[in-house]
Amino acid sequence: MADKTVVMKLLDKKGIKYIPYIYDCPEAISAEDLAVKLGKRNCDVFKTLVTVGKTGKNYVFVLPAGKELDLKKAAKCVGEKSIDMLKAKDLLPLTGYIHGGCSPIGMKKFFPTTIDISCNDVPTITVSAGALGHQVELTTDELAKVIKFTIADITAE
Repeated sequence: MADKTVVMKLLDKKGIKYIPYIYDCPEAISAEDLAVKLGKRNCDVFKTLVTVGKTGKNYVFVLPAGKELDLKKAAKCVGEKSIDMLKAKDLLPLTGYIHGGCSPIGMKKFFPTTIDISCNDVPTITVSAGALGHQVELTTDELAKVIKFTIADITAE
C-alpha cells in the first residue's frame, strides 16, 4: 500500500496487526459522520482529543463517536483540578497532527493517554491513522504494544 501514513508505518515496524482504511476526505468530518462513511457503529469509531490541564500539562483522551468528553471526569482521572480542550491552532505544533487527523499513535511527544472504558465492550477500535482520510482498526491489546494508556470512564452521561 503506497499511501501509508507515519502511523501505519510505525505499526508495521512494530509488527502490530491492524486493518487500514483509506477514503476520500478533503476536510475534517465528525467522528459520527466517519462511522457512517466506514459503515461502522459509533461505538466502534474513536476520536482523539487533546487537552491542557490547569498545571499546563497536556493529556490525550480517546472516546467513541457520538460521545462527549466529561471534563470533570477526565481531569479527575489524570489528577488535575481542571482541564480544557487544546486550541485548534496549537494542535499541529504540539502533536504533529491536524484537526481531523489526530491519532493517539505517533505524536511528536507522548502525552498521558486515556481511552474510554467503552473500549472494553467492542472487539476493536478504529482511530485516526494520522492524516485526513486514513484510519486504522486494531484491538486495544495491539494498541498497548505501541502506546501506554489507561482505561477510564471519561464520557458525559
